[in-house]
Amino acid sequence: MKAVHFGAGNIGRGFIGKVLHDNGYEITFADVNEEIIDALNRDGKYTVHIAEENGGVYEISGVAGINTAKDAEDLAQAIAEADIITTAVGVNILPIIAKTIAPHLEKRSEGKLLNIIACENAVLATDTLKAAIAAEVGTHAFTNIGFPNSAVDRIVPMQKNENILDVKVEPFYEWVIEADNWMGDDKLDGVNYVPDLMPYIERKLFTVNTGHAAIAYYGKTLGYTSVSEAMQDDEVVVFLRNVLNETTLYLTENYDFTQAEQSQYIDKIIGRFKNPYLSDDLDRVGRGVLRKLGPNDRIIKPLVYLHENGHDHDALSELVVHALKFDNEDDPEQVEMNQIISGKGMTHFLSEHSDLEKELLEEIEAKI
Repeated sequence: MKAVHFGAGNIGRGFIGKVLHDNGYEITFADVNEEIIDALNRDGKYTVHIAEENGGVYEISGVAGINTAKDAEDLAQAIAEADIITTAVGVNILPIIAKTIAPHLEKRSEGKLLNIIACENAVLATDTLKAAIAAEVGTHAFTNIGFPNSAVDRIVPMQKNENILDVKVEPFYEWVIEADNWMGDDKLDGVNYVPDLMPYIERKLFTVNTGHAAIAYYGKTLGYTSVSEAMQDDEVVVFLRNVLNETTLYLTENYDFTQAEQSQYIDKIIGRFKNPYLSDDLDRVGRGVLRKLGPNDRIIKPLVYLHENGHDHDALSELVVHALKFDNEDDPEQVEMNQIISGKGMTHFLSEHSDLEKELLEEIEAKI
């Protein structure tokens, strides 16, 4: 069995690549990073280290690389032979990946099954990729191709290792895939197939991602620089729990998760954030502030829901304030947000960008 994975970064190699390898796939990583692609082709393997005491060490073999900027013929051949195509490139890059995949789908052998899955930190990312491919070649090329959406969760921090290919990951991972949109009967082990993906997408988004944002934005205001450093401060942990207790109301009222289930999930997530063998830079965790303050993202969507339904939302409102004050001039989105606020004011920014109405705007403004 053969897989093509777009995005040879740490998540691609340490998470998706490992699961595919464990399922017996030969993996071709497609990327523009010449150094990593050359190393993959030179070594044909890399090592995944589990970040915990006496953590496991796993050799991932049977891998190769294709430079998508230079090796068009090799990429066409790999796509033609693939049984599964996955991505971990960032949702904004999917339209570019679509242009790379689309021309080669019709060249595949008749009857050969294929699943294409976008493993991105975004809601229904495979739908985005599918639409972009359809815009290139139409839907007639989709015979025997499944486009299941998925939700992925594994903390893979920025890191520098002696071997450029080796990667450190946390012990926990979750990969959930839409069962109904999967093509064929051969499913992946270590993956949870579900009939309705949205509960898992939003549980992860409004627990793991909202939680990470809370640590980054509040921790930075207290002078911390890393997740593990911030999580040693009880004040940060209390704020984090207050935020996640609020998002729990959204999750339990909209889906079948019980209060007890979500409390256990929160405890697990906080334990992951406290992992002393795995930390991350707060600037990296908090980057992309425009996206994170979007109306359907991790902070604003549950905040608006709680406000409209008369629930307490004080911690989420405070989180907005900390996000507005986040100081990372290396983040282009931070720079853009600061320019908007400097020119037109915070209220204008939150009204236009986050789609907040007057009453919530006044609540947030009172906290600044």
